[in-house]
Amino acid sequence: MSGDLFAPKVPEEIANRRPLADRLRPKSLGEVTGQEHLTGEEGILRRMIASGSLGSMIFWGPPGTGKTTVARLLSGEAGLVFEQISAIFSGVADLKKVFETARLRRMDGRQTLLFVDEIHRFNRAQQDSFLPVMEDGTVILVGATTENPSFELNAALLSRARVLTFKPHDEASLEELLKRAEETEERPLPLDADARASLIRMADGDGRAVLTLAEEVWRAARAGEVFDTEGLTQIVQRRAPVYDKGQDGHYNLISALHKSVRGSDPDAALYYLARMFDAGEDPLYLGRRLVRMAVEDIGLADPQALVICNAAKDAYDYLGSPEGELALAQACVYLATAPKSNGVYTAFKAAMRAARENGSLLPPKHILNAPTKLMKGEGYGDGYRYDHDEPDAFSGQNYFPEKMGRQVFYDPPERGFEREIRKRLDWWVKLRNERGEP
Repeated sequence: MSGDLFAPKVPEEIANRRPLADRLRPKSLGEVTGQEHLTGEEGILRRMIASGSLGSMIFWGPPGTGKTTVARLLSGEAGLVFEQISAIFSGVADLKKVFETARLRRMDGRQTLLFVDEIHRFNRAQQDSFLPVMEDGTVILVGATTENPSFELNAALLSRARVLTFKPHDEASLEELLKRAEETEERPLPLDADARASLIRMADGDGRAVLTLAEEVWRAARAGEVFDTEGLTQIVQRRAPVYDKGQDGHYNLISALHKSVRGSDPDAALYYLARMFDAGEDPLYLGRRLVRMAVEDIGLADPQALVICNAAKDAYDYLGSPEGELALAQACVYLATAPKSNGVYTAFKAAMRAARENGSLLPPKHILNAPTKLMKGEGYGDGYRYDHDEPDAFSGQNYFPEKMGRQVFYDPPERGFEREIRKRLDWWVKLRNERGEP
């Protein structure tokens, strides 16, 4: 909806019933907290306004970081008419109506800033509908999204808009919001120091959430009552972690877990595993990811890693939650503390690349079976030496196609069990050289 200077004034007693977060909305860009890189004196938005060249933008950031508020303030300070729609509730007909209104407004010398909340929820065709009105200047588009624009928005739309990243509020900016709330309410928040710190952590970087939680505390407190952390937890029933199993939160945490395991940090690995359990991730998904880590990052440096991860997955399947989660935690720690090797992983990728690049080469004839006379006549099987009958049970023959020659894909490091594998490979190379095998 567009701003209207002539809208009826809301009675003061009703206005004061509005949620605290709404009453504390900043009235200028200078009052915005937590996004100084955008709204501060040297921020990019201030520079755009000063230059008089405001372009279309995508505001990307988590909930409660001020995307809607900043867009509204931006339109006011740039002298633009503010229009707002939500991709959740709007369709093609709504977009056409907004575009036509903006065209008529432009003929009167007024320009429109169109704010589109949850813009990633528009499908590709709907996103394409913005392109003409962005190009001809009918609207300055400001789209807001909590999802990674690279994955959720058309390349054509992204090429016409600048992506600005909104950061989660840090503890200092959340504390500043609480102080503003106390000034507005004209009373201190009835929490001791530890409980206040806990409330800030519960907000998880969300400015709206910290004010909503504070409002719940004020509602619950009796005269003279001050809550400790336990009391706070009982009142607000703890806010659920910000985590969407299908979106960035999911991929960020699984990436952090995987890299902590690879980096041999069992404490960090357990922390991210616990974060995902706490957020409601499917434990069997985590079990599958642990199996993947066992074969990708530990490999043959510790062959037991794969066995243990499969056993942990089966244990969870058998025990269920919460008992089975301990089995997955045990596997996670085992992986993090195991010797690391991507030798097989790297070798397999190299072998796949060689298979694609060299086509359908025939294996050397001496290792081909010859079940028919014709095949025997073609030389299939000629010269094959049965390794068990050879000294050291090793013939050293070449098994690669003749046009390729012998290749080396697997180069085990001197770590864990692969030290032993390295010794075997070196021994076989020595025997092959002594026997003059190619």
